[in-house]
Formats: sequence, C-alpha cells, structure tokens
Amino acid sequence: MSIMIMSRLFRMNLGGCNRKLLAVRLADFADDEGRGIYPGVRRLASETELSERTIQRILADFVQEGILVVVKEATGRPGIANAYDFDLAKLFAYKPANTGDSVSPVQTVETGDNPAERGDTDDGDGCHGVTRTVIEPPLEPSTLRVGVRERSEDRQEQKKSELEFTRWFAAWDRGDVSYARNTWNSLSAEERAECVRRAPDILMQVKKSDRAAAASFLKSRGWTKIPELPPESERTVLHNAFSKAWSARRLAELLNDPIEPRVPPTAFQMAQLRQGGEAAETIKRERRLRYGWPKVVTMHERAEMAEGMTVAPWLVKISEGFESVRRDSDKAQRWRDLHALMGWPWMPEKMDWLFFPIGGSPEEAMEDFRNAVARERSDDDAI
Repeated sequence: MSIMIMSRLFRMNLGGCNRKLLAVRLADFADDEGRGIYPGVRRLASETELSERTIQRILADFVQEGILVVVKEATGRPGIANAYDFDLAKLFAYKPANTGDSVSPVQTVETGDNPAERGDTDDGDGCHGVTRTVIEPPLEPSTLRVGVRERSEDRQEQKKSELEFTRWFAAWDRGDVSYARNTWNSLSAEERAECVRRAPDILMQVKKSDRAAAASFLKSRGWTKIPELPPESERTVLHNAFSKAWSARRLAELLNDPIEPRVPPTAFQMAQLRQGGEAAETIKRERRLRYGWPKVVTMHERAEMAEGMTVAPWLVKISEGFESVRRDSDKAQRWRDLHALMGWPWMPEKMDWLFFPIGGSPEEAMEDFRNAVARERSDDDAI
C-alpha cells in the first residue's frame, strides 16, 4: 500500500470519479515506487462496485495514456491476472482532456432530460438515445467495511505465503532460511504459485547434493530452467527382466520389421551369399537374428545381467493378460518354433518360467497381441 501515491491521487483531477476510484484502489496495491499491481478484474469490480466492463475499459485507457505499464501479461490460468506498474512521472503530470465521468446525458425534454443525471455508458446519446441512465446507490456504502475486508484478505494471503514457503524450504533443505524467506517474499504471487506447483517433479529430478542454495534457486527462478516431467500416466517405468511387462515389450519390438544389418558381411559370408542356395539363406538368417532387432538383442544382453527395461503404462496393461509358461513345456517349444519360423531371436537360457500372451496357439495369441498393440499404440508412443 502506498499512502504517498493515494494522497496525491485524491488531490488530482483524473477525469472522473470512476477513474479516480480505480486509480486509488490500484495505488493500494502498489509500493511507493508504483510497482507490484496485480489484482484481477473481478476483484477490482467487487471492491469498487463498478462493472467488470468498466474496469477493463478504464484499465485499457490508463495503459493507453501511459499512466499504467503492463509488466507481465496474464497467462490465462485461473487466478493469474495482468501485472502493472504506475509510471509515476506520467501519472502525476496527467491533465485530463475532459472533466467529469464519461457520461451519457439525455438530449431531449421528451425523454426526461435532466442535466444532473448522468450514466457511465460511453454513449454520447445516452443509453441508445432514449433511456435515462440512473446510477443506483451501492447496497454496502461503507468504504470502511471494504478496507477491513481487504486487510483481512491480505493477512490471509501472507499466512498462506508463509506456510507455502515453510513447506517448500523444508523439502528443498538447502541454504539459509532467512535469506530464502526474503527472496521468497520478493517474488510475485504468480511466481510463488508456480514454484510450489513445480516443486514435486523438480525434487524428483534434482538430487539434494546438486541443489543450489534456496535463495539462489528462488532468485534465479530455477523452476523455469528445469523441464517438466510428463504426466504420471505417460511415464515409462523400469520393470524386471523376464517379467510380464518386460516380455510384452520384447514381443512388441518383434512386431516391427527387421532392420537391415549395418555391419557388413565378412569375406567368407560374402562368398556364401554369392553362391546362393541353403548356405546363403543360413547366412541371412544368422545376420537377421543378430542384427534385425537390436532393441531385443539389447534386452537379452541386459537380462543376462539381471537388468530390466522401461515399459510404457499402456503396454504394462496389455501384459496383465499374459500367462506363465514353463521353459521345458510343450507350449514353450511351440513358442520357440514360432520364433524360428519368423526369424526372431529366442529367449536367453536363464529363467525357468516365461510369459506369453494367452491364446489357442502361439500364432493366434500373437495375432491377438498385435491387434491389442495396434489399438493402444499411436505412432508417437514409445514402447
């Protein structure tokens, strides 16, 4: 609150009582340098008893006249309004072109002309030129009551800000609390809210040993420099090797066409390929098994070291319908035969139990699995 600016405004002619009322209310938000004004239109309308449309018009006029400067535009999120500063030099030097409110006098005796009656419609002919505009007295005329309510709201906002800081600093757990609190209080309400909103995913991404001191983080607006995590429903999760989810990702990778090997054949292999026949087909099959599905080969290598892989949530959901198959069973052999027929690499010899889609035969089960993947996966989804 700037008593200095408010007292100057009371002695000035700002071109109308509505303009002066709004300017004084804005000064109640500002510091002595005219900065830090960010109330919403709805709040201003409620507290000044002017319509929201009138508030928007006067704010736009103030900006056009240079009295107000927009320092930060609203983001469109609920509760986040434009932020303004007064240009005190232009404000105190302001001389209105016209005196009195922008009112609409009624023109004729027939329509009830009364020079004392004026309305705030910006229509030179009155309200469509035929209707007398009457300004009703407010139902709650006490400005004192408004001031008490405002002070109460300010105290509540201060308590809320202090509580948010206490919780945030306890979680950040780095630096001097007094320096951090001073920096926190220097932030705008929108900046504090954004810092609190981003806190959970930032704490997940930044180890305690890598965190800057709290005051430095706040001063540099560190939350704007760390990318946001995707929604939890879209995050991939690490799953153990040979688990249902791991097996589903493996089969989903095998649904893709094999890629051309980037490793050139050896001289011996080239000779076999030139000769053609069964020897050439054997070379092609061996190279496809080794190089055709590099992600599956990587999964097998990591599984040998008991390392899992990340799996998308939608694929985990599909894997819930998989059944366990003992490696030495007839069903496992039929799955192995299908792998050989398709040219797919078979599972590492490490686990006694494997997981596959349920179906009448491996061919039918894989077709059902392919259809389920096609329904769930878009081109941009990561397996």
